[in-house]
Amino acid sequence: MPYTVDFVTVSTDGLESSPVAAALAGLRANEARYFKNKYDHVFTVEPADDAAATVDWVHRILSEERGIVIASRSLEATAFQVENIRMAYVFYEDGLSINVMYGLDESGKRAVGFKLSDGMEVPSELSSFKFARQKSKLAGTIRGSYFVIKNEY
Repeated sequence: MPYTVDFVTVSTDGLESSPVAAALAGLRANEARYFKNKYDHVFTVEPADDAAATVDWVHRILSEERGIVIASRSLEATAFQVENIRMAYVFYEDGLSINVMYGLDESGKRAVGFKLSDGMEVPSELSSFKFARQKSKLAGTIRGSYFVIKNEY
């Protein structure tokens, strides 16, 4: 069942099994606030099992572009379109959030972003990436990195 992410009252609903559930919930709320403010989009997520097509699409891009296989269990996912950009998010049990920004125009920007919840270690499969830090009122310190998508998906 879809869950509308509230960025005013942050909830760990759906993320309870994560050892950093509160920080991951803050990270999820941070994304919800961004999309509401920038695009007036209401950010909803659903259990990863119910969003298998989205999770598979993200995992396919990771595998084919960089040979990355995420070890952690996916908890929630969402996919939506804002303006002419297809977006997908997967939130993982270890506190990782992966998003795909896929511009639908031929010259559109396409990238995969990684965000690490406050308190989690960098997963070994992402150890080759450098992570920048950003402060968030909702999520504490977020560490993020990305790579540009080169192929068509």
